[in-house]
Amino acid sequence: MDPLQQFLIKPIIPLKMGGFDLSFTNSSLAMVMATALILWLCNYGSSRQLIIPSRLQSLAELTYEFINTVILETIGPEGRAYLPFILSIFLFVFFGNIVGMAPYSFTFTSHIIVTLALALCVYAVVLFIGLRKFGIGFFKRFIPSGVPWPIIPIIVPVEIISFFFRPLSLAVRLFANMLAGHILLKIFAGFCLMLGIFGVFPVAFNTVFIGFEIFVAGLQAYIFTILSCVYLQDALHSH
Repeated sequence: MDPLQQFLIKPIIPLKMGGFDLSFTNSSLAMVMATALILWLCNYGSSRQLIIPSRLQSLAELTYEFINTVILETIGPEGRAYLPFILSIFLFVFFGNIVGMAPYSFTFTSHIIVTLALALCVYAVVLFIGLRKFGIGFFKRFIPSGVPWPIIPIIVPVEIISFFFRPLSLAVRLFANMLAGHILLKIFAGFCLMLGIFGVFPVAFNTVFIGFEIFVAGLQAYIFTILSCVYLQDALHSH
């Protein structure tokens, strides 16, 4: 079976309006599932404040503390005002990756349009915060201090390109890792089926690889989140 077949977007509820395709697809369903899991975890973790927390409440609290620690270490106390936004980004990417690991599910984070939309959302917030705090002076960051005037015409375009290239690099990093991981999983699974009874040993390897892919799913959510914090810190402390 074609390993790229799993990334095809298929309509579940076809809907076209005014020349636009507004169909509810397998990608939409995966996003709804990820959002439902996030809401369930957050609601359960905040509504049942037990003295001896349950496992799920502990998970919700540990997730909150983990993101809070990441924000404090990368942005500082000033960044706590943006904890809800950063936590939402982390949970959406993480559960998007995890939902895609379920059999017959869909990994929407393996599509560049989704990861780019998330990255642009982060950058819209970064630009808004930077402009609100520094005004037009925010763009002085494109002229590094101490740079000799003769080479400023060269440095400024490089700095501008570097700044606006960040959303693309942020999006491609997540998209490429999830895409490659799922392609490899599909290829190894295909080998197991082709080998028949002799595919028992590759199955053991594939099981280990699935565990590794789950680890990568969490790691990529962490990387996306910490880079978002770094860019936010850059906007808050631009000089």
